[in-house]
Amino acid sequence: MFRILVCDDDKPILDSIEVYLKLEGYEVLKAHNGKEALSLAENNEIHCIIMDIMMPEMDGMAATLKIREKMNIPIIMLSAKGEDTDKISGLNFGADDYITKPFNPLELTARVRSQIRRYVALGSMEQKNTQLVTGGLVLDRETKEVTVDGEPVRLTATEYGILEFLMENAGRVFSTDRIYEAVWNEPTVPGEKTVTVHIRKIREKIEIDPKNPKYLKVVWGIGYKIEKQ
Repeated sequence: MFRILVCDDDKPILDSIEVYLKLEGYEVLKAHNGKEALSLAENNEIHCIIMDIMMPEMDGMAATLKIREKMNIPIIMLSAKGEDTDKISGLNFGADDYITKPFNPLELTARVRSQIRRYVALGSMEQKNTQLVTGGLVLDRETKEVTVDGEPVRLTATEYGILEFLMENAGRVFSTDRIYEAVWNEPTVPGEKTVTVHIRKIREKIEIDPKNPKYLKVVWGIGYKIEKQ
């Protein structure tokens, strides 16, 4: 059974999410602030986190940063704010997805399923002795490790998925819509900026100079590619 950690200081919302997730067969752990969420994440096997942004003691952004120091658990940000700047901020802090209150319970559970499906797939691939290599950039599918010139790079599950897809198809250019559909395994949403934000985060981690990338290139007006080397 998959275990979901839900963190929100609004008890009715917290209880409501718990009901919907349990109907889907998930086990649910609940936290009322970022500190509680961090403690539960460190002491339990968690497969996905739903994290509110605005909370007392430790907000969702700070908790996400702390969790990302040690774990790649999928994190879905939950907020009453719907502006693009808030969404981008959440993704920059390490979230994998973002949903705005009030939300459709069916959409929330669908996003949870999508994140868990990708997370489990990354952990259960059976390919052995398989590496994707371009120049000094190496992605090891057996250990799920990424290195640049021998130095380890810590990626989230979503970032790993995007990089793996692009490295599998090195030299080919893909639009953000195509990348989203390949990695998320669902149709993209018009105006979706999630891929662009994750691409920027990947560049910050694998490139010496993200503004002049060696590996992850943009083809203006078309999309992104991993440069063959």
